[in-house]
Amino acid sequence: MAAESSTAAPRFADYAAAVARSRVLVAGDVMLDRYWFGDVDRISPEAPVPVVRIARHEERPGGAANVARNAAALGAPTTLLSVIGSDEAGTALERLLAAERVTTSLHRDPSQPTTVKLRVIGRQQQLLRIDFETPPSHEVLATKLRDYATLVRDARAVILSDYGKGGLAHIADMIARARDAGVPVLVDPKGDDWARYRGATLLTPNRGEFREVAGRWRDAADFAARARRLITELDLRALLVTRSEEGMSLFTADEAIDIPAVAREVYDVTGAGDTVIAALGVLIGAGAPLGDAVRIANAAAGVVVGKLGTAVATPAELS
Repeated sequence: MAAESSTAAPRFADYAAAVARSRVLVAGDVMLDRYWFGDVDRISPEAPVPVVRIARHEERPGGAANVARNAAALGAPTTLLSVIGSDEAGTALERLLAAERVTTSLHRDPSQPTTVKLRVIGRQQQLLRIDFETPPSHEVLATKLRDYATLVRDARAVILSDYGKGGLAHIADMIARARDAGVPVLVDPKGDDWARYRGATLLTPNRGEFREVAGRWRDAADFAARARRLITELDLRALLVTRSEEGMSLFTADEAIDIPAVAREVYDVTGAGDTVIAALGVLIGAGAPLGDAVRIANAAAGVVVGKLGTAVATPAELS
């Protein structure tokens, strides 16, 4: 990683040209986010639940696909490696990603459906979410790993987006291959077994995910001590804890930096973590200092929380 940035506020425009030359490889659990929007004007006579009269619907890439979409929106040549089902939802996801200028290597698994999250929205509020998901087969994952070994050699940064859906069963091997190739690898972790992320360049847990692994902290000093302990135990270069309205905390072996949240009205936090790790990946791949990358990623998160659902931040919005 590059050295720490100066105290001047970093601008995405300073790195835009380098971002456009730096290929980012995203791998992990993809899903199709479906939104049904409607009006609510009565309660069902069958049960005490609202009746939603659907007026329109939208589809957006979710999970690792949303990470790739965010990286591409920032101008980075982006390749997405993942597993989808041999179904209509998988075809829809491929079509959406092509429209977002994401190069895809999506392995179709006939034994599983594409993961779909269906959200029902009424009066600008989410009323219900329905998930459809099945872990991919071992055979398809092995094929994906072989492709990863080839793709990682052309990448300037690797982002592994773990949503706990089974698509990153070989993540320890993937981290090792990236490290052997001299490519920084960023991981959005899930669950309480972080040993499988050993050797990653940077982990980006949210506050709850960090607490689940590191335990509750008494104060800022204890918080930093627990973060540094994980950095040592997992052989990381850095750890970034996103803390919602409190901003972000970046830890390395030598220092801790608190970055306050960008003040704006929060409309929807869905996908904000995807935006953060995507921005970090494209900027680190472009050679930006870690401090600059984190501050710009924080600004990007501030943009997307002002939008409904999984969204992206563009270079123009970060100028």
